[in-house]
Amino acid sequence: MPGKTIPFAEVKTDLLQDPATRQIYDELEPAYQVARLRIMRGLTQQQLAERVGTKQASIARLESGKHLPSLTFLQKVVAALGGQVRIEIMPHKGEDAREP
Repeated sequence: MPGKTIPFAEVKTDLLQDPATRQIYDELEPAYQVARLRIMRGLTQQQLAERVGTKQASIARLESGKHLPSLTFLQKVVAALGGQVRIEIMPHKGEDAREP
């Protein structure tokens, strides 16, 4: 008899109950990273929005983490903060990384 299927949202909620897991998850989120960098730079959401040429509400949506931003928008925001976006694509741990 196959095992019970558990929805991902339920698994995620359970995993994020662990404080260490929650901290790592939050630190990897682009929303967290943008908000952190903005605060480090001493900027309000409004000031950042003006630098980017957008509205404060767009920055708030980005920082909420509830909406996935486009790569172009994320790059504009991060550039306005004096940072850079880095995307890394790599094989799963233990997989052979040789070319086909």
